[in-house]
Amino acid sequence: MNVQGQIAEYLTSQPEPKRSDMQALHRMILELMPACKLWFLDGKNDDGKTVSNPNIGYGLQTIKYAGGKTREFYRIGLSANTSGISVYILGIEDKKYLARTYGKKIGKASVTGYCIKFKTIKDIDPDILQSAIRYGVEQVP
Repeated sequence: MNVQGQIAEYLTSQPEPKRSDMQALHRMILELMPACKLWFLDGKNDDGKTVSNPNIGYGLQTIKYAGGKTREFYRIGLSANTSGISVYILGIEDKKYLARTYGKKIGKASVTGYCIKFKTIKDIDPDILQSAIRYGVEQVP
């Protein structure tokens, strides 16, 4: 199955209202990043063991590890979790930037160095989320 098929299957497997929220977020991110590379991570490691929630990824960046190795990975991630939805904004150098800039304005959400976590879209200001995602996309080195 191709990445678009995996994403569609993942989105439709979510219970309502999370399914509708995630489909709306997926469309929003694609509008912000129309030509981006799409990723789907099923949350399993090479041994088939579940190590994380499945993730939809958008965009491309090269991660450089301390030992000198590099790896391609996505810039923006979308994932369902037990209590709601997580949006990951990766590649921001200042780990306090998201919380400092968007934390008080976004609404009922937990904002960390790279993750904005909320129960439902109704709990947040989608324009603020778009601004945070746009900022993350613009941080491409």
